[in-house]
Amino acid sequence: MTAPDFDKVAIELGDRSYDLLIGSGLLGRTDCYAGLPAGSDALIVTNTTVAPLYALALHKALKPLYRHIHQVELPDGEAHKDWITLNRIFDALLSSTCDRHTTLFALGGGVVGDMTGFAAACYMRGVPFVQVPTTLLAQVDSSVGGKTAINHPLGKNMIGAFHQPARVVADIDVLQTLPAREVVAGLAEVIKYGPIADRAFLDWIDENLSALLARDPAALVHAVKRSCEIKARIVAEDERESGLRAILNFGHTFGHAIEAGLGYGEWLHGEAVGCGMVMAAQLSHRLGLIDGDAAARLRGIIGRAGLPVRGPALGAQRYLELMRHDKKAEGGEIRFVLIDSLGHAVVRPAPDSLVQEVVLDCSG
Repeated sequence: MTAPDFDKVAIELGDRSYDLLIGSGLLGRTDCYAGLPAGSDALIVTNTTVAPLYALALHKALKPLYRHIHQVELPDGEAHKDWITLNRIFDALLSSTCDRHTTLFALGGGVVGDMTGFAAACYMRGVPFVQVPTTLLAQVDSSVGGKTAINHPLGKNMIGAFHQPARVVADIDVLQTLPAREVVAGLAEVIKYGPIADRAFLDWIDENLSALLARDPAALVHAVKRSCEIKARIVAEDERESGLRAILNFGHTFGHAIEAGLGYGEWLHGEAVGCGMVMAAQLSHRLGLIDGDAAARLRGIIGRAGLPVRGPALGAQRYLELMRHDKKAEGGEIRFVLIDSLGHAVVRPAPDSLVQEVVLDCSG
């Protein structure tokens, strides 16, 4: 038997386990979708940007496996990650009389993936879905782990459900058509895994940033695979974010505040997370958890990747107000993902006064 010409990462969750396939040219291969839950209908959920590029290839790949293949195109962008857009998926399902054996295919970035997964969790109380991520950020983060959601004006991803995909198909070839800004934004989620879980991976990222920015296929495969291996281990230990999984939100508490404060879509999610990691590292340093050199090194890597290292001037009090809506907040107390060394994260509160100092130093 010949070895498969792609890498595979197993997400071990008992009867909800699934595989993540990583490689070149996978999106249009029928064999990558074989063995999924049986059904006669499939719904491709995509957006107006991705559909002209890849919807036909996915449709052709699925044609031998399904009797009916439907498609819905959503408007592109974080600003449309809401109830109104979510209902377009339900409209497509209901108007096509899709039953509980229908499989949804999320063809797009994190917004499409999150909304498709949430729709799959809700439709007829749960139908299967497959992630076919087309952005670097989605391939290394949002497509893996089963967190699905839409945004609310008062908080990002506050309305959602845990619903694991049946498979993730990460074709690195599709990253070649991404705008450069989207590649850079995706690197934020790649970088994140180093300081929270794997210093050696952070060292590798530091040494290979140029190759990643140039979209070197070998570098991209390694970055996606190692990122997903780290996330798979964490998700397997804490599927529903009751403890360890919270460390995956390093930089996100500050980052979500930036996104909500500016208005969703003004900064890309990865840009906000990159800046949020700078703030979180600085807060870690102010609390005496890491030294200044470690915080400066992480800031340097984030800056060299092309990510913002200074946040918008929303005002320190406004940052605090927005962060109190974070999912890790408990009883109004903000709990931050911090690092006590490069390669290890902790979750703990911090005094408001110190957080305000960090915000003022790292924004404006």
